[in-house]
Amino acid sequence: MSGDVFRDICCAEKRGINTEVLEQILYIAVEIAREGREGRKIGTLFTVGDELAVMEHSRPLVLDPLFGHPNEKKQITLHDVRETIKELAQLDGAFVISNDGIAISAARYIDVLSDGVKIPLGLGSRHMAAASITRRTSAVAIVVSESSMVRVFDEGKIISEILPEIWMMRKHGLFMNMPTAKERSTEDIVVRTRTDM
Repeated sequence: MSGDVFRDICCAEKRGINTEVLEQILYIAVEIAREGREGRKIGTLFTVGDELAVMEHSRPLVLDPLFGHPNEKKQITLHDVRETIKELAQLDGAFVISNDGIAISAARYIDVLSDGVKIPLGLGSRHMAAASITRRTSAVAIVVSESSMVRVFDEGKIISEILPEIWMMRKHGLFMNMPTAKERSTEDIVVRTRTDM
């Protein structure tokens, strides 16, 4: 996915989210959604950016497995770190990822304030935590559901839902690129249609 799309869906100019880091975390989230761990589906939550505010609005659930390791060993672009994140995703709690791509913390409980936050019925506490933290900070959140759906939250709202299989097909160029126009329905659902028809 191009940086332009991330700037569009995540208000990057306003929030200052590093779109390259966001893209890396989305790839990890999609891999977790597709692969699960040890033969079972798992869910997890990532926050990207505004890490100091996220840390202030969260607390550890267990002893933080990332605490005390040097930042250069916690870069999300490193293969070993990506695999470590996939293993740690089995723990309850959220990952805090800095705007520089450092996995700051894992297994964090996000303090949830539901005032002014509306999420669709059927979504759980992980989604409420993502909506709450993105409403109170400048972070963007990515939730992996145990149903294998990946959702991106910004400003307290779901701004994108990703079906992992379709995401991976796009990554490998299995969809044709064609000009599209954006339309919005009354429920703020984005529908993309071809413009060359």
